[in-house]
Amino acid sequence: MAAGGSASRRAQEARRQERLLREQWQAARQQARQWEAASEGERLVAAQLLVLAERGWRLLVDRRWPGTRTANVDMLLVGPGGVFVIDVKNWRAAPVVTDGRLRAGGEPRDDHAVKLLAVTKAAEGAVAALGLSPVAVQPLMVFAGQRVDAMLGRIRILGEHEVGSALLSERSRLRGESVRAIADHLERVFPDYEGSTVTRQAPPPAPGPPVPEKAQQAVSDGLFDLEGLRDAAVEEALRAPIEQWMTFLHPDQVALVRRNWSGPARISGPAGTGKTVVGLHRAAHLARRGGGRVLYVTFANNLPRVQGTFLTTMAPATADRVDFCSLHSWAREFLRERGVPVRLHREKAETAFSLAWKHVGRDSRLAEIDPAPPYWSDEIAHVIKGRGITTFDEYATVPRRRRRASLRRPHRQAVWALYEAYESLRVERGVHDFNDVLSLALAEAARHRARPPYAAVIVDEVQDLTLVGVRLLHALVDDAPNGLLLVGDGQQAVYPGGFRLADAGIDIRGDRGQVLRTNYRNSKQILDAALTVVADDAFEDIDGLRTPGRRDIDLTYHDGQVVRVTEPTVDAHDRLLLDALRALPDGARADAAVLCPSMKAIGHYRRLLAQADIPVCLLEHYDGRPVDAVKLGTYRRAKGLEFKHVYLPRHDAALPNGASAGGSGVADVPETAREREELLRSQLFVAMTRARDTLWLGSVGG
Repeated sequence: MAAGGSASRRAQEARRQERLLREQWQAARQQARQWEAASEGERLVAAQLLVLAERGWRLLVDRRWPGTRTANVDMLLVGPGGVFVIDVKNWRAAPVVTDGRLRAGGEPRDDHAVKLLAVTKAAEGAVAALGLSPVAVQPLMVFAGQRVDAMLGRIRILGEHEVGSALLSERSRLRGESVRAIADHLERVFPDYEGSTVTRQAPPPAPGPPVPEKAQQAVSDGLFDLEGLRDAAVEEALRAPIEQWMTFLHPDQVALVRRNWSGPARISGPAGTGKTVVGLHRAAHLARRGGGRVLYVTFANNLPRVQGTFLTTMAPATADRVDFCSLHSWAREFLRERGVPVRLHREKAETAFSLAWKHVGRDSRLAEIDPAPPYWSDEIAHVIKGRGITTFDEYATVPRRRRRASLRRPHRQAVWALYEAYESLRVERGVHDFNDVLSLALAEAARHRARPPYAAVIVDEVQDLTLVGVRLLHALVDDAPNGLLLVGDGQQAVYPGGFRLADAGIDIRGDRGQVLRTNYRNSKQILDAALTVVADDAFEDIDGLRTPGRRDIDLTYHDGQVVRVTEPTVDAHDRLLLDALRALPDGARADAAVLCPSMKAIGHYRRLLAQADIPVCLLEHYDGRPVDAVKLGTYRRAKGLEFKHVYLPRHDAALPNGASAGGSGVADVPETAREREELLRSQLFVAMTRARDTLWLGSVGG
């Protein structure tokens, strides 16, 4: 090849693309000139937007606002990036956004933003019937003859020359058949404005995969089949990277996102039913409605970072109005802002408990029930301090939810003596434990109820919180309409102890308690394997209902598979794991995870994968952005996440013989041991239900 040949070809291609865009621009301007009803500013902006029609977008110009006599909508644009409600301005003075207010030429212009938000709400309602999430509908204010790119709340303000590139850079949400069906629907809901002489040209088919026959039939005559449109959306989400799937809101769940609740609400349901996705879209919806900031809280430290990335990707205009935090990190910051000193020191607190156990607990009657100190450490953390109990009389009669061992009064007295010894040593060392942080924050929140910092609080994985933690979050919003949303499932609890909502003073009435029953993630094979683990473990959810381990669930996904591998040695087992990971097709490592029950196992498989030159991303470092590496983390770290391919090496090693099949089956096993086994099975169940397409179960032994 001659020197410079490659550069020459690139230059020729660039000139060809330039000629093509110039021709498209000239054709667009010619078409825009024919729109006599539009102002010169609208024609200039429309000419920019018509270029997008070559890339699968539909532009509706000068539409009548339903329910009004004369009000109109300048433009509705539907494309791969979603639905955009556009208000075109041709002001002489440049728009300026300061302190959340719109001004031009020194004059306030907020009334224009109010009108745009009102018509955007009408468009949201129109597409809700199609199962389109509110985050896919965005208001734009576009200024002819100006150069600007700013945000006014949820409204994006763009100049004439910025609008095209901004829209092309939007995340792809809709396929070609969905664009056509939604545009046809909006064309009927927002009819031609009287007197308009707009002409439209049908855009060419959008590039991409072939349109399914069912969807082709759905849009062939300008009408649409709702089921066909929904099926197409699901198919596209399944093909996308796992991060995009984890934010996919099934059309059947849109109504939950938009619902108005008169007080605290709860969304529950088995694994894979989309509870977290509903919570994320609900956060975006509430943030877009305005009225204050939204707090999105979960127990795990890694999830807020991932969920924040997801929201920024799917609804960037609202991301700065939603705070994602773990409960303890939020409580610490809350106390710091109010000048309340916190001396959290986990190691010193653990040392205080070890000394208390040595001097008070080890030789007490507690050893009759369980000689292992961790059980009694959990009793103090989750039953006594986790419930905010401060007197023995209260502890003597409190129900110990999710605790199997029966404690008579002498045993409870021994626990209380251990607790008091621990508290004395902890205070002597001048440190707090994690429960102290929540109790301090609850007391502080109760003192400052007049100025709530948040308009809404969404709690994910609520079953893993303590009663004090739930009371704290409830105190931030009380029983305000749309104020508190609790999301979670008692079957996926991975920590000891428990509570009922009534204990927290939270009353969920009528339709404010929603149970999701359709699993969108797991195939029957994967779900059956997971349910077998917990089939005999009935559980009490936070609503107080006793629920069997094997629940009836509606399935929508049927392509997953379970691969079981049993080898006589750990080395042979690990070789098969590496073979399975190497066999993944190009790009599939980004959607795969190796999950382990302990940090010791994590260290082993981190070294093993590094020696095999398989890239690894630890879940504690994962931020929700696609990365070409196998995710590696504990079962607990995987909560709230999903993967196309999940590998569980030596998945049954921590369980007693036969426990992975739904119970130990040993009559003389102590109740405290049964409790630990139940928690281990629950954690394994959580890990197994993270899998969508492949669940690889490795075992060592006969």
